[in-house]
Amino acid sequence: MTIQQHALRYGQRRLTRRLGRAIPLLGTAIALLALGSRIRRKGVMRGAADTALDAMPLVGGLKVMAEMVRGRDFFPDRQVGQKG
Repeated sequence: MTIQQHALRYGQRRLTRRLGRAIPLLGTAIALLALGSRIRRKGVMRGAADTALDAMPLVGGLKVMAEMVRGRDFFPDRQVGQKG
């Protein structure tokens, strides 16, 4: 194996490790960006609770998978015209 191949493998390992560490932060950032729209759709308490669960790295992923299997949200959208 040449020095160039060693350097390439070393760089790939470092990049993979850095991206692996950044993924939970990216998920949290996406959840926080969606906070406003969730509060408008679900109300303040349900929208904040939904976003808080999605912002946690492991819990958010498990919640999304459970909602997909279940076929509906744990925190449903509020009815049209309903406040709160």
